[in-house]
Amino acid sequence: MLELVISRQSDRQYSDKPVEKDKLDRILEAARMAPSACNAQPWKFVVVTLPELREKIAVAASAKLLGMNNFVGQAPVILVIVREQPNFSSKVGGTIKNKDYSLIDIGIASENICLQARAEGIGSCMIGWFDEVMLRNILDIPKSKRVELIITLGYSLSEQRMKRRKSDEQIVSYNKY
Repeated sequence: MLELVISRQSDRQYSDKPVEKDKLDRILEAARMAPSACNAQPWKFVVVTLPELREKIAVAASAKLLGMNNFVGQAPVILVIVREQPNFSSKVGGTIKNKDYSLIDIGIASENICLQARAEGIGSCMIGWFDEVMLRNILDIPKSKRVELIITLGYSLSEQRMKRRKSDEQIVSYNKY
């Protein structure tokens, strides 16, 4: 598992080879099986494979002036993660504790997606910068819903990079802060 976690990276260059349905199904199953607060499962995964929709999503995600996300249209699959209403228990617990558990849940499901993609030999990249209104219009997502994340999927053409992370001493402590 650690090897899988270490080798997973944000890929920003993809071949045009389609992602096989069985691999995509396993990636989506990994998302579906993610844990969530009070088993709320506050998500909907919109799978976009049609080239004309992918192109429109690429425009919604692009920040040309900042040089961000100009690769999105290359990905043969774009997953759009929509936040659904949590169940009663999760919502009440979140209100009492002043935490939005649904965002934590979506984060867990998203990492499951990326790790399963890596296990399948598929590259991925999580994207949080996009025009949400444009995305809702493109995909007929109700205005009452929030689009929280985009994940691109495809066969990566990116080189494997060394990860730069803070040292253990900077991020881990035992028994006190």
